Amino acid sequence: MLPPILHRDEDLMVVHKPAGLLVHRSTLDWHEHDSVLDRLRQSLPGDEAAHLAPAHRLDKGTSGLLIFTRHAQAARRMGELFDAGQVHKRYLALVRGWPPPEGECAHPLARDPERPSQGQTLLPALTRYRRLAHVEWPLAVDGRHPTARYALVEARPLTGRRHQIRRHFKHLAHPLIGDATHGKGPHNRAVAAWTGTARLWLLAHHLSLPHPITGQPMTLATPAEPEWAGLLGRGDWILDDAAALAAVVPPERPLGP
Repeated sequence: MLPPILHRDEDLMVVHKPAGLLVHRSTLDWHEHDSVLDRLRQSLPGDEAAHLAPAHRLDKGTSGLLIFTRHAQAARRMGELFDAGQVHKRYLALVRGWPPPEGECAHPLARDPERPSQGQTLLPALTRYRRLAHVEWPLAVDGRHPTARYALVEARPLTGRRHQIRRHFKHLAHPLIGDATHGKGPHNRAVAAWTGTARLWLLAHHLSLPHPITGQPMTLATPAEPEWAGLLGRGDWILDDAAALAAVVPPERPLGP
């Protein structure tokens, strides 16, 4: 199935990547032969397909906005925009616990999260966040407490390190739910059973940048998939920013107690 195309012009194509699908084939997931790039190329004529390339990456488990360039000049300019910090991203994430209403993490990160950090050069990294809603669910995850706390946060990575949001929230002791690498297995399993959905709860929902060729400001947004609304239908959520949350995840019913 072709991912939803949200924007298309002579230079760019922007899609909503589903969770669980690679951006492109990778040796890190060598047994997987399907990807967003493959599906898009199959829908295009030969010359256009050959020049299509991802301008950035999303982890396999992450869903949301993904930009592809349609020719070499656009690819080069997009690289320059990312290097200059002119591409601004916002993500929605479900995390364990109740982080403060807003904050940031400036913990430096090793370049390769697949290898031990010791011996690698640590690179500057900065993520800012704000809490949009929080909830307490009747999940006895560790046996010491009859309930467990979770929160929905909007994360804004100001640098582009691999797995940055996932690693930063692990460092803050609020790991992402559904993160098999940096998260907590008991919480991942408990939330999957409670919600009926097993996934990495991370959505790239907003991008703003200058168009790589025309320079005109671009704002791209995508709503959350239906399972996020189902998530909000579980329990009595306490809203920290109802308007911001509803703009991304229109609720199935009124939220809060």
